[in-house]
Amino acid sequence: MTSSRSERPKGGVVTTLLGIDCATQPAKTGLALGVLQDGGVCIQECAVGTRSRPPVAIAADWLRGHDEVLVALDAPLGWPQPLGASLQEHRAGEALKPSADEFFSRATDVAIWRRLGKQPLEVGANLIARTAVAALRLLAQLREATGRSIPLAWDVREPEPWRAIEVYPAATRIAHGAPDGGGSLEGLGGLLDCSALPPAVPARKDAVDACVCALAAGDFLLGRAVPPDDRQAALIEGWIWAPAAQRAVGRKRSYGS
Repeated sequence: MTSSRSERPKGGVVTTLLGIDCATQPAKTGLALGVLQDGGVCIQECAVGTRSRPPVAIAADWLRGHDEVLVALDAPLGWPQPLGASLQEHRAGEALKPSADEFFSRATDVAIWRRLGKQPLEVGANLIARTAVAALRLLAQLREATGRSIPLAWDVREPEPWRAIEVYPAATRIAHGAPDGGGSLEGLGGLLDCSALPPAVPARKDAVDACVCALAAGDFLLGRAVPPDDRQAALIEGWIWAPAAQRAVGRKRSYGS
């Protein structure tokens, strides 16, 4: 990106992008504020939460007075449908009918694996479930602090001014042809402008991944992210918004094999 021109994809209003690298602890939660710029994202603010200044306080302060906001959270925002359906009436000692893959993986996890060759952590089986709970709590706190409803977004053209999406920085990196290692901006220089940040900020993995979350929000607004095939299922399980890969990822084995 070579200029500072901000893009206005919706009726001349600049949408503020808030990327959040979610965690169970405030000191590991990264936040990045940005705007669309020349097909990419320009990061204007970046921080990591603390006990004295928790992530919701930082986010609410940054977003005060903004007309349109898209929040991109790096954490599952829903659980697999078979998990919820099976556990609702399950009793100790009884068999569970779904397979392990069906039980612990969402449709969006399978889609990311097949499209990008990267398997997200299984929300039903890994410690990522605790991060998911923390992310949902943070989103609820942000709604309360700002007085905004902040529903999940499913289409760029929806009228709600403040919305949220689920993202996965590794998927965003791979989709843009960059290495998928966390805490890195390698390969994203043409899409992510962090030149306004102090030098110390990019050294924090949580802060860097929050910047990539903001880029994922930009992908959504620019129509680059792949939508769900089954909207009704995604409404329950959530959906990771990421583009298709720029090149083949070379995965030959099927998901779950």
